[in-house]
Amino acid sequence: MVKIVSRRSLGIQPVYDLGLAQDHNFLVANGLIASNCFNKSHSTAYGYVTYQTAYLKANYPVEYMAALLTANSGDQDKVQRYIATCINMGIEVEPPDINRSGVDFTPLEKNILFGLSAVRNVGQGAIEALIAAREEDGPFVSLADLCDRIDSRVVNRRALEALIHSGGFDEMEPNRHQLVKDLELILEWAQSRAKDRAIGQGNLFDVMSTAVAEAPAAYESAPKAPPVEDYQESDKLRLEKEILGFYISNHPLREVERPARLMAPISLANLEDQPENTTVSAIVLLTEVKPIITKKGDRMAIVQAEDLTGKAEGVVFPKSFERIGEHIETDLRLMIWGKVDRRDDRIQLIIEDAEPIEEVRFVMVEIPAQDAGNIQRQQQLRDLLRQQSGEGFGGAKVSVVAKIQGQHQSQLVRLGPQFRVQDERAAVHALSQAGFQAQSSGLLNASA
Repeated sequence: MVKIVSRRSLGIQPVYDLGLAQDHNFLVANGLIASNCFNKSHSTAYGYVTYQTAYLKANYPVEYMAALLTANSGDQDKVQRYIATCINMGIEVEPPDINRSGVDFTPLEKNILFGLSAVRNVGQGAIEALIAAREEDGPFVSLADLCDRIDSRVVNRRALEALIHSGGFDEMEPNRHQLVKDLELILEWAQSRAKDRAIGQGNLFDVMSTAVAEAPAAYESAPKAPPVEDYQESDKLRLEKEILGFYISNHPLREVERPARLMAPISLANLEDQPENTTVSAIVLLTEVKPIITKKGDRMAIVQAEDLTGKAEGVVFPKSFERIGEHIETDLRLMIWGKVDRRDDRIQLIIEDAEPIEEVRFVMVEIPAQDAGNIQRQQQLRDLLRQQSGEGFGGAKVSVVAKIQGQHQSQLVRLGPQFRVQDERAAVHALSQAGFQAQSSGLLNASA
């Protein structure tokens, strides 16, 4: 490690400047110059690679995103971010499929298929055995068929449960709870058949299947547990996330995806781009809550939150926790308001207010296109909304959305936080009295 003794400007040099915030040419102890700049050949090479990458993404988006997901399959944060990118590009990332999935993420005609190597508790040996079995004897037709054809020492119960919970058998049997209940009985049945084959002893159905072409397949004799209802959607998604590290078949926030972009345009994946102390709003799912008691005996919490694009840490200090503590619980879907905080090269949110998405309300005011450019009408709208505003968090947090109505199309615009109102009913009444068409709505109603 060379000690930096001074730094000085080198003036004009034949290099491309990366635009760093501070000086980046250094005079080191041995008299040489260290620079964070790239020379032209290096920069040209990077530019060429960037062009190639952009070309592939533009012309082969499915293949490109599948390769990107595979290359980053060990980083859950990046995979979640890239899956969100796929959704924005109109590319669906399908759950793993026991009959179609390969080792890695597989590009299909329009979608991407989840790779088996990204499923927890399913080792490389199990994946190789599954792929070899279906290539040799065709697709699996049921859980019993798979267990009968695969050595249970290679693909064990833990791996099979992981494949069930991740959606690997959904094409055969969408009731994952039923498959889990069946699994123990089917494994005992398959192991018994394997022992019989090992000592050269078949069973009645094996004899029939060789003697009569129309005889039922052996797996049809497999036992089944009594019928049970499938898991609740929340439980199904929770188990899926435990296996994959994130939601794939659905997400608790998916139903509010469109209104969320309007009400909270800053996603957690873009939090790093926000300046410190910027006030932002976000629609999130709390995945972890760590309660803390301060030295003064006050309650606060550190939370882990996620949306469709990524994750972030949040802190709820005592003053805010006293007001919103009832909402700070694991698995709750919230709209939060807070400030961006940078600490130890990490980004976190100082959460100052929160509200369950079921209770989030907003005011929609329709503005004809001809009135949108009318300065007097704009000023009238500003004055009305400011009269309806409260002060600080816990006061005005009902957003106002303007619907600019043209002759053939309309455009939704969320007004800034300074135009939030305290009571949506009073605001709608005041707007209506002034000749504006206005109504209040809930976030979940807007997503319908």
